Amino acid sequence: MRRTGLLIVAILGAALVFIGFNFVYGWVGDGPLTQDKTIVVPTGATLTSAARVLKAQGAVKSADAFLTRAKLFGGSAPIKAGEYVIPRGASNRQILSILQGGKALTHLVTVAEGLPSIIVHEKLMAEDELTGTIPVPAEGSILPDSYAFEKGESRAAVLARMQGAMTDYLAAAWKKRSPDTPVKTPQEAVTLASIVEKETGVGAERTIVAGVYANRLRIGMMLQADPTIIYPITKGKPLGRRIRKSEIAAVNGYNTYAMPGLPRGPIANPGRASIDAVLAPAATKALYFVADGKGGHIFADTLDEQNENVRKWFEIRRQRGEL
Repeated sequence: MRRTGLLIVAILGAALVFIGFNFVYGWVGDGPLTQDKTIVVPTGATLTSAARVLKAQGAVKSADAFLTRAKLFGGSAPIKAGEYVIPRGASNRQILSILQGGKALTHLVTVAEGLPSIIVHEKLMAEDELTGTIPVPAEGSILPDSYAFEKGESRAAVLARMQGAMTDYLAAAWKKRSPDTPVKTPQEAVTLASIVEKETGVGAERTIVAGVYANRLRIGMMLQADPTIIYPITKGKPLGRRIRKSEIAAVNGYNTYAMPGLPRGPIANPGRASIDAVLAPAATKALYFVADGKGGHIFADTLDEQNENVRKWFEIRRQRGEL
């Protein structure tokens, strides 16, 4: 009888050890995922609701078992909302650590230098992972860059970061401006920088182009920048055709062929380099420039030089069959 009792105790003890081992192993052992899985923990989710999501996505075998183990072994740190990548074979412990760590998967939206605000608006509205609506932002209020965001974040929050970056950069750059810059306010700097941005894509030319426009502003000469003709027509989108004579003569507050000085506001969102160029323009006597046929420009101090450069440019275009 005694032997039977001891045998029963031994069996029960072994069973308890086995159960305990499995319980602990279920916390640290490999999970059921056979490949990486992206899951979303919504805002306001509890550990209980997150456990159900994990079970539905196949990341854990049992929502109840995960929840029990997490409460016993996982500490008191709360989980954080976000989009997470759960690695293949992740254990319960690893999964909880990921959710508590809050290192959510991020996405990027890129604003290229010189992009007009109407296209920035379209890019943000086209991002399916963002929420809410926004108006078209003020032209020149966004600093071109790549911005990270999380799934479910609001478009307004992302736009605020873009605009905050421009405000901060412009404030810092304005403090370091050269006394040779012709612009009188930060807003004027953004306006002129947007023209420089649209006139050249060659980094080495930006300060020279800024210097040409600085010279023109100082003597009251019209800037005559083609992009300022196009902006009122398309809000910065490509025109897709040649500029008409009537458009060159149009008076609208932007067209710098019809008035001296700066347009009423920016015509694009300029990047850091163009802002810096306007605030520290090159010391040059040049008043003119025209395309050189190689992606850059030829600069001229006098109108006679400019006319000869223009003649050469038209000859290049005729040889290309563009005229």
